Amino acid sequence: MNSAITDTVEIRDIDSNSVTVRLSPLRKAIAARMTEAKRSIPHFRVVADIEMDEVLKLRREINSRSAEGNVSVNDFIIKACALALAEWPAINSHFDDNETVQFPHANISIVVSVDGGLAIPVLRRVEAKTIFEISSELSTLASRAAHGHLKMSEISGGSFTISNLGMYGVDQFDAIINPPQVAILAAARAKKKVIVVDNEAVIRTVMRVTLSVDHRAVDGAIGAGFLTSLSAYLEDPESLLSE
Repeated sequence: MNSAITDTVEIRDIDSNSVTVRLSPLRKAIAARMTEAKRSIPHFRVVADIEMDEVLKLRREINSRSAEGNVSVNDFIIKACALALAEWPAINSHFDDNETVQFPHANISIVVSVDGGLAIPVLRRVEAKTIFEISSELSTLASRAAHGHLKMSEISGGSFTISNLGMYGVDQFDAIINPPQVAILAAARAKKKVIVVDNEAVIRTVMRVTLSVDHRAVDGAIGAGFLTSLSAYLEDPESLLSE
């Protein structure tokens, strides 16, 4: 049924208890944008498992002695992405017809759940920010997003996107690229797994990440290289504090 033709809601006799919910303007905008992105962008995906034990240990230590507020695992992921983007500038870019535009700074869009849909505020020049600055700024933007107070300048100009569903207990998922960006990272939860290290079975806390990439602009080796750099930063999180 086309809501542009009629506002009447028809409930068919399939289940007398069914409820028809009309899409909100925000949901309609998301539906249109994601449909176009999925239709027009040739996605491919690369997946990596990243050991997060050192991040979790360092986060506990920081939060136990910090008066600046708690930092989250997501704050470490954001910072690590910013540094990895500096090493792989093809990922930190926009696709524009027959050319790509690479950016000198990591302006990272963060997917935030809000009532009725999603908001994607942008953290700018993340490579130059501390973990505490990332945490504070993201908290402020998420609060503004929840109340519908984000300005256009706070949601435009992102060069790369992160979508983190780890807090919802998700083991793995794929995310749709946010055009004109050429990549988006989907981060799942960190959970205990048995892995093999030096031919020994050990228990590690592992997070699975999936990088969706626009194949018009980027090839598999570059996507894999980005995840290798991301893994290196997160498995040595002290390196994220020295920047």
